[in-house]
Amino acid sequence: MNGETSWVSHRFDDTSKGIGAPDSFLELSDEGNKETTVVYMDLILPDDLLERILAYLPIASIFRAGSVCRRWHEIVSSRRFLWNVSDVLWQKPWYFMFTSCDEPVGFAYDPILRKWYGIELPCIQTPNWIIASSCGLVCFMDNDSRNEMHVCNPITNHRKKLENPPGLKFPDYSAMSISVNRTSHHYNVSIVKSKQVPGNFLEWDVSIHIYDSETMMWTTSLTEVLTGWRGGDESVICAGILYFLVYSSGVGAAENRHGLVTYSLSSRPSPLIRSFVPVPAPLTCGRLMNLKEKLVMVGGIGKQDRPGIIKGIGIWVLEGRDWVEVARVPHKYFQGFGELDDVFASSGTGDLIYIQSYGAPALLVFDMNLKLWKWAQKCPVSKKFPLQLFTGFCFEPRLEFTP
Repeated sequence: MNGETSWVSHRFDDTSKGIGAPDSFLELSDEGNKETTVVYMDLILPDDLLERILAYLPIASIFRAGSVCRRWHEIVSSRRFLWNVSDVLWQKPWYFMFTSCDEPVGFAYDPILRKWYGIELPCIQTPNWIIASSCGLVCFMDNDSRNEMHVCNPITNHRKKLENPPGLKFPDYSAMSISVNRTSHHYNVSIVKSKQVPGNFLEWDVSIHIYDSETMMWTTSLTEVLTGWRGGDESVICAGILYFLVYSSGVGAAENRHGLVTYSLSSRPSPLIRSFVPVPAPLTCGRLMNLKEKLVMVGGIGKQDRPGIIKGIGIWVLEGRDWVEVARVPHKYFQGFGELDDVFASSGTGDLIYIQSYGAPALLVFDMNLKLWKWAQKCPVSKKFPLQLFTGFCFEPRLEFTP
C-alpha cells in the first residue's frame, strides 16, 4: 500500500441521517467591531497532531474527513496515518447482514455510531458462501466446489484470490477459519474437510489444510478417519489452536450430537479423538468465535427430552477443557426474535457478540465486558416475502490490513 491509496474513494451509503463531514474551521467574532474572523484548523494544527486527532474518529467518520479538503484527504490516505489508526483505537466490530436470498447484498452495522451503511462486498457471489474473519480481513469460499477462495478487506476493498486448497474434492462439509497476526499482518487460513467413507455411514475422512500468507502455499497438516463423528462448518483459530465442532454420525445418545476437537497448529499432530471436548449442554447448534484469543461458543440449548427443539441460547468460554457459562439470552430478548428456529447466525470478536435469526432482520448485541444486552438499530430492510432469509457475519473495520 503506497501513500496514494484509494480507500478514501470507497463510498458508504449512509442509511441514517446526521453524519456530515467535520468542520475544518473556527469562527471568532469581535462583538465590538461586529466582525467575524474565520480561522482554518489547517493553519493551526501541524500534520502529526491532526493525524492523531483524526485517528480517534470512527471508521465511517474518517471516510468523511477525507472529503473535507485536499490536505485531510492526503493525511488519511497516507501509510503513516494507517499505522496511527492501528495504534490509537480498537474499533468495535461491525456486522454485515445479508438481506437477500440469492444476491450478496446487505448493510453493515456500526455499533459505535449505531448506524447501518450500504457497502458492497468484493469477491463474494452468493450469500451462502462460507465466510470467516479476523482483524480487518474476511475470507470467502464458494459453497459449491469449496475451491474458489478470496481474502479481502471489506472497508478498503483490497482483495486477493488464493490458490485452490488441496485435499478432498467436493467434500460433504468444510469448516474455514482465518487468523491474522496483528503485528506482522501475516495470516493463516485453515480448512477442515469432511467426506463420508463410501459405503460406511459411521466413518468419515477428515483432513486439515493450512494456508500461510508469508509463503503463499497450502500444506496438509492431517488426514484421519473418524468413527462415529463427522466434521461440519464451524471452526475458529485462537492462540495458535484450531477448534472445530464435530457432529454425531449415529453413535451415542441423541443429546450428545455435538463435540469439540482441538488441534495445535504448531506441534506434532496427534489423533483428533484424543483432543475431544464434550459440549456443555444439549445443543441445537453451536457457533464458535475468537474473542481476544479466548474460545467462545454461542449455542442453542435444546430440551432434554427433545434436543432438537430450542429453549434458550447460552454463551460459554472454554477454560482449559472446561466450559464456563458466561450468560444466557434473557427471556424477553429470546422472545423478541419471534419464531426462532433451532439454528441461527452468531459471530463476534473483541467484546461484542451478535445473534441473529435467519427468519428476520432483528439483530441482538451482547457486550462481554459490560454483560449488557441490547438490540441493534433497526436494519433498513424489512421482510418482503415469507421465505426471505437473513444471515450475516461480523468483522473488524480496519484500514491498515491488506491481503
